[in-house]
Amino acid sequence: MALKERLDALRHPEPGELGGSELGLSVIPGRQPTADVSLTPTPTPDESPHKPARAPNTFAATKAAIHALLVERHADEIDIGDREGVRKLITSLTDEYARTASVPLTRLDYGHLLDALLDEVLGLGPLQPLLEDPAISEVMINHARQVFVERGGRVMLSHVVFESDVQLRQVIDRVVSSVGRRVDESSPMCDARLRDGSRVNVVLPPLAIDGPCMTIRKFSREKLRPADLLAMGSATDDMMRFLEAAVRSRLSVLVSGGTSSGKTTLLNIISGYIPTDERIVTIEDAAELQLRQTHVIRLEARPPNIEGKGAIEIRDLVRNALRMRPDRIVVGECRGGEAMDMLQAMNTGHEGSMSTVHANSPQDAISRLEAMVLMAGTDLPSRAIQKQIGSAIDVIIQTQRVRGGARKIVSVCEVTGLVNGDTQTQELFQFRQTGVDEEGNVQGFHTATGNRSVHLEHFAERGETLPPTMFEPQPSTTGAPA
Repeated sequence: MALKERLDALRHPEPGELGGSELGLSVIPGRQPTADVSLTPTPTPDESPHKPARAPNTFAATKAAIHALLVERHADEIDIGDREGVRKLITSLTDEYARTASVPLTRLDYGHLLDALLDEVLGLGPLQPLLEDPAISEVMINHARQVFVERGGRVMLSHVVFESDVQLRQVIDRVVSSVGRRVDESSPMCDARLRDGSRVNVVLPPLAIDGPCMTIRKFSREKLRPADLLAMGSATDDMMRFLEAAVRSRLSVLVSGGTSSGKTTLLNIISGYIPTDERIVTIEDAAELQLRQTHVIRLEARPPNIEGKGAIEIRDLVRNALRMRPDRIVVGECRGGEAMDMLQAMNTGHEGSMSTVHANSPQDAISRLEAMVLMAGTDLPSRAIQKQIGSAIDVIIQTQRVRGGARKIVSVCEVTGLVNGDTQTQELFQFRQTGVDEEGNVQGFHTATGNRSVHLEHFAERGETLPPTMFEPQPSTTGAPA
C-alpha cells in the first residue's frame, strides 16, 4: 500500500465513535493516561457561562483533522525511516491546528496527540505502546473496545481501545500485507508476524461475532539462556546439565506442552547447546526461533495465495531439508503429516533433531505423534508407527504454565523402547507441587526421581560424563517456593 493511501485510510474515524475521554491510549511509562483527554475548548472571558456550549472537539476528530493536513501537505515527502523528522512535521501541524481552530491543549493532551499520530503513521496505532512495553508478553484484542495483555504471566484488561472496527481493520491490514498475506471476509483467518518476529493471528467476521480480533505473541528481544531458566525457577542445574549432554551427544528431543507454556522458548534455549560446527535447518510455520549458531538455514511455510494456490507446507520443507545436507533439523512445531517425515529423518542419519508438540504429558505427546503420522495418509499399522516413534525420539521435555503464570519444566522423560506394542518412558526429573501461596502462585520444587538415564554409556562415549548422583531424588521441602 502506498504511503499516501495508507495515511489517507487512517485519518477518517467512524462517526459517533469514542472521544478522547474514552481512549486511554497510554499504558507505558512516560505516557501516563489521563482521567479525561477530551479536547473541549474552555470558555473565553467574553463568553457567558449561560450561553450554549460549543460542540466538543473529540480526540478522534482532532487527530483526524491533523492527519488530513499531513496527507494533503506532506504525504510525498515523509520518510518512514526518519522518526524524528516525521515527529517534527506532526508537531508543526498540531501547533498550527490548535492555533487556527482555537483548540487549547494541555501539555498532557498535546503529548497524547503527538504520540497517537506518530504511532498511526509509523507504527500500529493504539497498539504501539503495548508492543513497546517489555513487560508485556502477549496482546489479545477481543474486539475494538477490549484489549487484554499478559504481563508477568498474568492476564489483565488494558486501557487501550480502538476508535472503531475500521481502525482495527486498518491495523490488521497493515500487519498482514507487510508479509505478503491477505485476510478478508472470503478468507477470514490468517497467521502473520511483525517485523520484530512477533507472531500474529487474526480472525474476522463472520467467524468473529463481536468484530475483528487479533492475538499477538510478542517476540522476545533478548535471547534467554539456561541461566535465565534457573533464575526463574523453571528448571534446576542438574536438569539443564542433563539436557546439555542430551543435545551435545545428538539425542533427539521433543518438547511437549500446552499453549503458551514456553515450548518455543525452551527449544530456543536448548538449541544453544548444538555445537557451532554443525549445519542446522530450522522449519517453522511462522518464524520464531533465534538460534545463536552461524551455520543456520531458516525456512518458513507459505500459505496459499489469493487464488488458493502456491501453498508450501511444513511437510514439503522437511522433505526438502533432507536434500540440504543438514546435521540437524529443528521443526518449530509438529501439527500434522510432517511428523512422519520428521520421524523418518531422525531414523535415517539426522539424530539430534528437535521439535515441539501440543500435549499435556509425555505419554500424550507420543499418542499425538502417532495420530499425526496417521494424518500423513500412511497405511502403516499402529505397531510400526510406535516402533518409529520409539526409535526416533530419545527425550521428551514437558513444559507447563502453572497457576500464577510461571512457566516450568514439569517433567523430563526418556523413551526406553517398546513393550507389548506400547512405547515406554521413564521419568528422570519432575516438578512436585506442594501448595499455593496467598497470591495464587504455585509452590513446589524440582527433583530427580531416582531413575538413572539409559544413555549414560552413550554420553560417556560422546565425552559428556554425568555423575550418577544427579539422578538421586532430593528431600521433600514442603512449602518451598516454586
